[in-house]
Amino acid sequence: MDYEHFKGRSLLCWLDYSAAEITALLELAKRVKTESKSGQVRQRFLGKTIALIFEKRSTRTRCAFETAFGEEGGHPVFLSTADIQMGVKESLEDTARVMGRMFSAIQFRGFKQETVETLAAFAGIPVYNGLTDSYHPTQVLADIMTLEENFGSAKEKNLCFVGDGRNNVARSLMVICAKLGVNFTIITPAVLAPDHDLVKRCAPLAAESGARLRISDKLEEVKDAHALYTDVWASMGEEDKKAERKALLAPYQVNSSLMAATGRNDTIFLHCLPAVKGEEVSAELIDGPQSRAWDEAENRKHTIKAIMLATLGAV
Repeated sequence: MDYEHFKGRSLLCWLDYSAAEITALLELAKRVKTESKSGQVRQRFLGKTIALIFEKRSTRTRCAFETAFGEEGGHPVFLSTADIQMGVKESLEDTARVMGRMFSAIQFRGFKQETVETLAAFAGIPVYNGLTDSYHPTQVLADIMTLEENFGSAKEKNLCFVGDGRNNVARSLMVICAKLGVNFTIITPAVLAPDHDLVKRCAPLAAESGARLRISDKLEEVKDAHALYTDVWASMGEEDKKAERKALLAPYQVNSSLMAATGRNDTIFLHCLPAVKGEEVSAELIDGPQSRAWDEAENRKHTIKAIMLATLGAV
């Protein structure tokens, strides 16, 4: 695919990208991973700068953006909301306008999806969603890359998310799987099922791609899964709900027994990290041979680099 039409675009949610475009970014991510492993130095962001705005703390997202941008010769600038005027003495719109005059791109990681959407609307440069309460698009591109590294094409593979079905990772997986023809199941208590509006938006996408989307509270639905995926039971900002979630989700721990229930001997385990070992996943599973959580974490860097290369016109 010609990457020229990616130039200048933001990534707020995969609903804004076609299946062909997502596939092209995956292929580019595989290429830059190969370049990295062979020690190639390209410097494709030389003379470019990126603002990295963080309301929420981060390990993988911050490290992936900083190292991917810096290794290509660009200059990443970390900005916590304690460092800048955003939303305090200055409107979000004005912050976006100023940064758009000074930077080549912006990454935002925080709470409201509306914040990253406003930055994109007023900055005039690519804006990347590094995580909001609604979506985590850079994470799930790395998830699909990891799935493909283990099984070839992700299309028609079975990916099963077990846990809080409303969280940003589960929601983003539903979108990208619906786009790419990946069969996606969310296993969650009924009270934590994803919102109906998103399910309604994904249904026609799944019909077009051939993906099968299912939402259930039955653990038996893991049967035939190529990958089981989970996330923490209480996301950032929901710490006050931790005890309630723990009681509700304790039966949904992903462990060796649940992996065996897939009936496949090649099922892999995925987790966006950080993990609370002994809660949503058993320690022996995430640290064991079926886990691909560490490959998945590394792939955050390669997929993020691919997104930036394409949208900054540096391919």
